[in-house]
Amino acid sequence: MDALPPENLYPYTVSRPIYSNPTFEEDNERQAREERTLRERLSRTCGSALKVVKGVFPVIDWLSRYPIREWLPSDVISGVSTGLVCSLQGLAYALLVSVAPVYGLYSAFFPILTYFLLGTSRHISVGPFPVTCLMVGSVVLTLAPDDHFLLPGNGTGVNGTKADGIVVDMEAMEAQRIMVASSMTVLVGLFQVVMGLLQVGFLVRYLSDPLVGGFTTAAAFHVLISQLKIVLSVPTNNHSGCFSILYTLIDVFTNIRQTNRADLVAGLLTIVIVMAVKEVNTKFRHKIPVPIPIEVIVTVVAAGISYATELDSRYGASIVHSIPRGRFAPAQPPNIALLWNILGSSFSTAVVGYAVAVSVAKVYAAKHDYTIDGNQELIAFGFSNVFCGCFSSFVASTALSRTAVQESTGGKSQMAGIISAVMVMIVILALGHLLEPLQKSVLAAIVIANLKGMFMQVTEVPTLWRQNRADCFIWLATCLASVVLGLDVGLLAGLVFEMGTVVVRTQFPACSTLGNIPGTNIYRNMKDYKNIAEVPGIKIFKCNAPIYFANIDYFKERLRATIVDRPYHSASSGRESGQVEDGDWPVPEVEVHVDWAMELPVRVSVPKVQIHSLVLDFSAVSFLDVVAVKSLRLVVHFHSSRIQTALSFCPLYNSFSHLRALFLTPFPFACGLQCTTHQLSVTRQKKLSKSNLHIITAKSYTQSTSLSPY
Repeated sequence: MDALPPENLYPYTVSRPIYSNPTFEEDNERQAREERTLRERLSRTCGSALKVVKGVFPVIDWLSRYPIREWLPSDVISGVSTGLVCSLQGLAYALLVSVAPVYGLYSAFFPILTYFLLGTSRHISVGPFPVTCLMVGSVVLTLAPDDHFLLPGNGTGVNGTKADGIVVDMEAMEAQRIMVASSMTVLVGLFQVVMGLLQVGFLVRYLSDPLVGGFTTAAAFHVLISQLKIVLSVPTNNHSGCFSILYTLIDVFTNIRQTNRADLVAGLLTIVIVMAVKEVNTKFRHKIPVPIPIEVIVTVVAAGISYATELDSRYGASIVHSIPRGRFAPAQPPNIALLWNILGSSFSTAVVGYAVAVSVAKVYAAKHDYTIDGNQELIAFGFSNVFCGCFSSFVASTALSRTAVQESTGGKSQMAGIISAVMVMIVILALGHLLEPLQKSVLAAIVIANLKGMFMQVTEVPTLWRQNRADCFIWLATCLASVVLGLDVGLLAGLVFEMGTVVVRTQFPACSTLGNIPGTNIYRNMKDYKNIAEVPGIKIFKCNAPIYFANIDYFKERLRATIVDRPYHSASSGRESGQVEDGDWPVPEVEVHVDWAMELPVRVSVPKVQIHSLVLDFSAVSFLDVVAVKSLRLVVHFHSSRIQTALSFCPLYNSFSHLRALFLTPFPFACGLQCTTHQLSVTRQKKLSKSNLHIITAKSYTQSTSLSPY
C-alpha cells in the first residue's frame, strides 16, 4: 500500500468560470439587505416587558435558575474568605485616597449590593482597586491639601501637627476630603451609566493591552511611593500631578532620620510574610483547597501585638485609631460645586476602572464558559459608584488578587459577592473597634505586597519587543508618561501615542511586489522567498493598509517607483542560477527552453520583458475614502502608456460607483476588476494570445515558454 503524502502536500483542483465583479454579481443575483424599521428593531430586541426587565436586572434571570444544593455551599465558603480580604484591603486602600480607613470599609460594602442586582460576571469581587484609589487620591490632595486647614493656635485632640510644627484641623480636613472623594465617585458613576446607555462600551477597546499594562505598572510605582512614607512613618507634604513621585521621594529622604522604627519593622515583616505565603499559595494551589488568608492572620496578630505593647503611646507608632462601631456613615449628596473641577479626572477614572474590571471579568468568563455583557457591566459599575458615592465611599472597580481569592475558593456566582458584603457589614457593625490599635504601616505593607502582579508586567516588555515593537513602544511610552506626568495626564499621553502609532502605520504602509510560487496559484512578496518568480510582463502591486487621504501620496510614490522607474523586469527574476546577465535582444521573438529543475548555465542571456499589465492587489485594503478614489485616476495614465490596470480582491466594488466607472472604461485589453490575482493572470494570457505572449501559469514552469518584448 502506497504511503500517503504529508497533509500539506495533498494536491487539489478548483474548476470554475473566470469572473469579473460585474459578471459575478450578475450570475449570483446579489440581493439587497432588508432594512428593518425602528419599530421592528425595538420589537425584535425587547420582545416582552419581562425580557426588558431581565436585561436591566440580570439577577432575575440567574437567580431563578440558581442550583442551591450544588452552588450555595461553595459560594458561602468563598464569600466568607473574600469578605475578610475585602475588609482588610478596604482599610488599606483608603490610605491611597488619603481618607480615614473606615471609609474603605464602606467602599468594600455598598458597591457589592448594586452589582449583585445589575452585574453579569459571576466571579469578580467588586470594591476598591489600587489604581482608581490613587487617581481619586490625587484629586483629593489637589482640592483639599493640608495647607487649606491650618490653625493659628495650639492643636487639640482632633488636630494634627505637621513636621514644621504647624497645626492642621484634622476634623475639617477629613470631612472635606471624603466629600471630594464621594463627589468624584458619583460623577464617575454617572459617566459610566451614560456610556452604558449609549452602548459605547466598545470605546474601551482603544485601551490596548500594552497601554493598560504600561499604565498599571506606572500606577504600581505611584502606589509604592505613596505607601513608602506610611511604612517609614515620616512626615511629607502631599504632592500630585507632574513629578509627584520625585517630590515625594525628596521629602522622604529629607526626613528619613525621623523614621519610626516600630512602624518600619512592622511594615517590613508584613511585606516579607505576606509575599512568602502568597508564593506558597500560588505554588501549591492545586493541593491547598482554600488559600491561606495571610492578610487576615497578619492583621489580627499585628493588632494584638500593638494593643498589648501600646506601640502608639510608648513608641509613637501611627495607628488606625477610631473606627465607628454599630453604624454606617449617613447618606450625603455630592457637592455640585466640585463637579466642574473634576470632570476630566472623573472621566479617565471611569474608563480605567471599567477597563480593568471588564478585562478581569472576560478572563474568568472564558475560563468558566459563560458570557458577559460589556455595556451592562458599564451600567452596573455606574450605578454601583453612584450608590456608594452617596454613602461616603470612593470609586469601585475590582482587584485582581481579591477576585482570584473568590474564584479559587470555589465561588460560583454573584451570591459569593453578597455573602462577602455580609462579612464586611459584620466588621463595620461589630468587629471594627478591634482593629483600632492596628498600625497603618501594616496596612500600607499589605498594599505593597499585593503590587507584585502589577510589577511583574515589566517582564512583558522583552516579549513585546520581539513580537511587535510598536506595541513595546506604546507600553514604554505610557508607563514613562504616567510615572512622570501623573496618572490622568499619563493615560491621555499614552492614548495619543497609541493613536499616533496607528496613524503612522497606515500613513506609511508596507507595499510590496508579488510573485508566483512555481506550481501553485499562490502569490507572495518577492523579498520573502527564494523560489519565486514574477509573472513576465505583469507587475502585481500590493498595499497592506487602507488607502485614504493621509497615505494616498505615499501610495502613489511607491506605485510610481514600481512602474514608471522600472518599466522592465527580467523573465528569470527571483530564480536561483549561477549568473544571469540581462540583455536587449534585437529580435521580435525568441524561443527559450528552460528546465527549472536544473541550475542554469554560468552565463545565460535573458531578454527584458516590458511591463504591459499592472495588478493592484487590494486584499488587505479595508476601505478607500473619496480622496483615494479620485487619486486612483493616476492609473489611467498607465493605460495611455500601454500598461493595462486591473484590481484583484477588491471588496469595495459595490461601494464606489466612481471606482467601477474608473476601471471598467473600455481600454484595449483592459481586465477591469477581477476576483483573484491568479484569475487576472489567466485572463491576460487569453486576451494577449494574439500577440504571442504566453503568461506563465502554474503548469508551464517546466515547459518551453515564448518570450517577446511588448
